[in-house]
Amino acid sequence: GGWKLEEMVYAAASLLLSPPFTPKNPKCILALHFFKFSNKFIFRPSPTIPSCCSQKRGIALPEYGQDERIGTVNNVSITNKPVSFSNSPDLQQSGLPPLVSALKASAEENAATFHFPGHNRGHAAPASMTQLIGIKPYVHDLPELPELDNLFCPQGPILEAQTKAANLFGSSETWFLVGGTTCGIQAAIMSTCSPGEFLILPRNCHLSAISAMVLSGAVPKYIVPDYKNDWDIAGGVTPLQVLNAIQELELDGKKAAAVFITSPTYHGICSNLNDISELCHSRKIPLIVDEAHGAHLGFHSELPSSALQQGADLTVQSTHKVLCSLTQSSMLHMSGDIVDKEKISRCLQTLQTTSPSYLLLASLDAARAQLGESPEIVFNQAIALANEAKCSLKRISGISVLENSGFPNFPAIDPLRLTVGFWELGLSGYEADEILYRDFGIVCELVGNKSITYALNLGTCRDHVLRLLSGIKHLAATCSSIKRPKDRLVTDHAPFDDIIMSLIPRDAFFASKRKVTVKESIGKVSGELICPYPPGIPVMIPGEVITERAVNYLLHVKGRGADISGASDPLLSSIVICDVQ
Repeated sequence: GGWKLEEMVYAAASLLLSPPFTPKNPKCILALHFFKFSNKFIFRPSPTIPSCCSQKRGIALPEYGQDERIGTVNNVSITNKPVSFSNSPDLQQSGLPPLVSALKASAEENAATFHFPGHNRGHAAPASMTQLIGIKPYVHDLPELPELDNLFCPQGPILEAQTKAANLFGSSETWFLVGGTTCGIQAAIMSTCSPGEFLILPRNCHLSAISAMVLSGAVPKYIVPDYKNDWDIAGGVTPLQVLNAIQELELDGKKAAAVFITSPTYHGICSNLNDISELCHSRKIPLIVDEAHGAHLGFHSELPSSALQQGADLTVQSTHKVLCSLTQSSMLHMSGDIVDKEKISRCLQTLQTTSPSYLLLASLDAARAQLGESPEIVFNQAIALANEAKCSLKRISGISVLENSGFPNFPAIDPLRLTVGFWELGLSGYEADEILYRDFGIVCELVGNKSITYALNLGTCRDHVLRLLSGIKHLAATCSSIKRPKDRLVTDHAPFDDIIMSLIPRDAFFASKRKVTVKESIGKVSGELICPYPPGIPVMIPGEVITERAVNYLLHVKGRGADISGASDPLLSSIVICDVQ
């Protein structure tokens, strides 16, 4: 009796940490939260570790068999040492990237674990999954332990990993993303556009940009991208198109809060970001680049320059696409001082999970280290294989290969994207893909109405390229050449540039909705985003007035085999509209 509250906290902490334990700073003990309920005190470790108490748990436990159950362990020794991040001698000697090294060290501790996730470092991993991928992914599937750092307030291995990534990619700040490029794009737009402000962006932007406008309340100012009917492919955005959009807003007394560009596109078409960034910066407008398909750009003399090298303020990359991190892991890079980095951090904390996967985070660190070992030559083999494949394909009668000459308004096409046309054989991309998969086991990246796109990367091998060439040669030899269909569209521009916006995306998202027949939808406000592939340009975006031309086009391309993305009724017998007057 008579103990002071602080003495009780000290006593409880001493029991938890086992003697000898003499903190140099008694305030360290206050890292334990205490709560009083019904005259009882509950002690809980703080989720935030003060700098004076940055400790790694050094554990020395006796060995025990896997079949032993709960019992008494006598000689347990828990010591308190500074956290061994990657700058410590033992981790430096391991030669591993900082976050990979920290994850390895934590997983190898002989610890009695009483934390999430429920599989408990693989002890209760589902057998069906361990038969598929083994036990090691579960052993390393750890939560936010102190030695693994905090994604939203990094001070240890995550901070070091992100700093190394920033140095490699040439940014002033880099954030690791576990919600894919989607959450990076959302954060970039939310951090630059407030409700009611204008965002200039291409009509064929990724869905994440539309959802970002729902979250931010930004108003879209669309640019219709270049479009080539021969290939049924949408291109990029030109500096003149950006200038026209900016000036149209200025004539109305308005200013763009940001410009958003997709470069490269899915087919590898790169926009002139140098001129676009100069144009934006002359008006103090931040340039955001969706570089999901271009994390590798700038790392070889034959690759186009990266967005950062061309002056982008924010760029979001899918590190898992051409580079080698795990699917769903991406990076957001910042350059310059136009955008508030603290605002980006706040947006990411709002958008990303509070339980990030350290496997995803470590894979980003590993992919960065892999690229950083020899950035000038790492893509030599992939580019050589891509060049050989293109040369061989161009010699096959009836086969077309997408080259920069097909889109002369743009400076480059990613050499690691191989887009092959089959229309001169009388085949659609879908028909060609079905044959190549069935007869040769070839799996592509993207199928279009007239073409197929193949993605080459660091893992591409010569045997697979030879199989692809053999399959296409066989296809060309067995299919007779016929004339192109006479009913094909003959427009040389994207299908819809007569856009009438009734509601901004945010208001359309929250509006009441109902389904009507296709005929009844004409003149109403669209409640869903409907996008045919190809060419990947949305025909209807929530908040826009549905036109007869748009409906006819959708029915036409659907009849020719295009995939219709986003429609609640894939048969297009009905369309969701906003129930507004």
